[in-house]
Amino acid sequence: MEMQHLPIYAIVFLCGALVYYLLQKLIDLMKTNERRGRPNTMDPAIIQQMVDNYRNNHLAAINKVLGINDAHSVSFGLKTLKKFIADIEFFTKKVNPRIADGALGIRFYYAAYPKENEWNSFEDEKAIGKNYAQKHTLVMIPTLKKKSSDGSYQDYDFNPLDRSTFPIKEREKEQPITLMAMSSDSSDTQAREVMAQNHGQTIPPADSAIETY
Repeated sequence: MEMQHLPIYAIVFLCGALVYYLLQKLIDLMKTNERRGRPNTMDPAIIQQMVDNYRNNHLAAINKVLGINDAHSVSFGLKTLKKFIADIEFFTKKVNPRIADGALGIRFYYAAYPKENEWNSFEDEKAIGKNYAQKHTLVMIPTLKKKSSDGSYQDYDFNPLDRSTFPIKEREKEQPITLMAMSSDSSDTQAREVMAQNHGQTIPPADSAIETY
């Protein structure tokens, strides 16, 4: 008698498993949509106006004073950016798991490569190339949100590889800290003791035909 009911039990089991699977997929989809939220957007006309403001004023002044054709944009590969962000999160929480993602950030420093006659003292000369000499670039440094002396929360530069930079207090400008930097051509982050991201593709020297603005 029991053997006669086995097909029914199997069908019930399979239906239950299918319902469970579909519910899990629905929950995962809802979580994914909730996590993504609405993407940030900007009016293309506003972007163009802002880009033009920079090129017609700041860039023009730089080129005139320095006598160069300075870079006006920098791009980084998504894989490089994701790794840099993942490294910040991983090494930070390795030191202090209680630090929330909302306390972490990245500061973008405006920077410029050395003059062509100074490349001999610059360790990335061969990796970057002298055609980048004096051109504008960006250096990304990890930040940690901490309460300052006036009670407000500020984003402080810190080093996820250095525990001593975590309990950040008000620091004097004369007291530099060793930062966590990671250039795109670095194979050993720990050895360099600096985690920063630099050397994206700048235009120029890359061809401006690939730009939208």
